[in-house]
Amino acid sequence: MLQLITAMSELGAGTRGSSLGYAAIRSASFSIQPKFFRAVQPRKVQTNNALLYRHPETPYGKRIRGIVRMYRRISAVVAETLDDGQFPLVLSGDHSNAGGTIAGIKQAFPLTRLGVVWIDAHADLHSPYTSPSGNMHGMPLATAIGEDNLECKINDPSPVTRDAWTKLKGHPQRVRPEDVAFIGLRSTETPEDALIAKYGMTVFRVPEVRELGIATVVKRVMEQMKDCDMVYVSFDVDSMDPTVSVGTGTPVAGGFDESEAKQLLELFADAQLVRCMEFTEINPLLDKGGNAMGTTAFRLLQNTVYRLQERLSRRTNL
Repeated sequence: MLQLITAMSELGAGTRGSSLGYAAIRSASFSIQPKFFRAVQPRKVQTNNALLYRHPETPYGKRIRGIVRMYRRISAVVAETLDDGQFPLVLSGDHSNAGGTIAGIKQAFPLTRLGVVWIDAHADLHSPYTSPSGNMHGMPLATAIGEDNLECKINDPSPVTRDAWTKLKGHPQRVRPEDVAFIGLRSTETPEDALIAKYGMTVFRVPEVRELGIATVVKRVMEQMKDCDMVYVSFDVDSMDPTVSVGTGTPVAGGFDESEAKQLLELFADAQLVRCMEFTEINPLLDKGGNAMGTTAFRLLQNTVYRLQERLSRRTNL
């Protein structure tokens, strides 16, 4: 059985509005499939978005203590969902929440080797020691692999920031760097490039995906994950081109079109090793096309849900 989870925190983002992503998707559903959210009822994770009204006291990890609380809340719900034998499909505000999802998978299965597929224009491998902005949505993968990247240090975080960062990383390391695969990556910074090179992380950029074909790329990624016990797929809508992803915080030209994103999500949804998926960074306040982003995201979500339900029902009927 599939369980939709909404975690609409936007504490990690540099622009406001991603906490409204679920509302935009739900609004779009009324004209496409009005009964969808009756059949797929979400479980809501409480947020701390009231912290946005306060000036961030930790500039190299903005609102990091609030992010710690969000990790705990999200991880508890994701872990409980997995413990109940359900498939967590998370709709989150900004991408910092993905760190909590990964923590929840490891909470449920602490001895499990977890693979991560990151469909995103960005690597999100910064730490408070390397981030030029301090925005936490650029750091979730670094928490997952437990990486400070001190070789590329440009900041001197406060003791409060360092303590919270240690809590976010957890112990032991949740994901091995060699078990991460990037798809659609096209906007990175020097510290992130250094980590990708250091660990030999797998990267499929958009031109390569188109040259090889999406089915081949998915097959290669899953072959890379063959020694993993399960896989988590994180889908940031900025992996798509800004002509499609018209409402997101950090758009980058040269991304996927909707049909390519649809095929990627379908094929990963069909993969038996995939045990959790996430959609993130839908921001209707930045949408220049009415609710175009919410509409696109709903179509992708609806199709992914149907593919997952099909797969999960086959497993139940065995």
